[in-house]
Amino acid sequence: MSPRYLSFHFTLRDAQGRLRDTSRGGAPAAFLEGAGQIIEGLEGELLSMTIGESRAVIVPPERGYGPVDESLRQSVLRASLPVADLKVGDRFQTGPDRHAPVVTVLAVEGDKVLLDANHPLAGQWLHFDIDLLAVRRATLEEEIAAGLNGRRD
Repeated sequence: MSPRYLSFHFTLRDAQGRLRDTSRGGAPAAFLEGAGQIIEGLEGELLSMTIGESRAVIVPPERGYGPVDESLRQSVLRASLPVADLKVGDRFQTGPDRHAPVVTVLAVEGDKVLLDANHPLAGQWLHFDIDLLAVRRATLEEEIAAGLNGRRD
């Protein structure tokens, strides 16, 4: 039996209630069941819903983007970076490969830059409002292959 393809609308807020992301007003988000395309805590909730159902979901860090990993914070020489003009909060990809880590600049001190390769939402409780719009069996071999090749785990 083929996996299911689900589409949904969502609004994501952080623990302070600040809007972090939303699909509302645009195309719905979609994912292939079991392909690791969305965070575990959100996928689990969506898989337990019925079409047309709305739900408020709070996802802990362990089921979201994980806890903050201090080993992913590193101080590097400014001259070694592919970006010349840096300020705190800037984000950039560390190499040309689409899988190269994306880092956030935490501090710039003289010739050193403190970078953080954690996901920006690591360590945070995520507050979602979700609406399940549609569920169907994944039907195209290409669709299934693309989804399974994109696994995060």
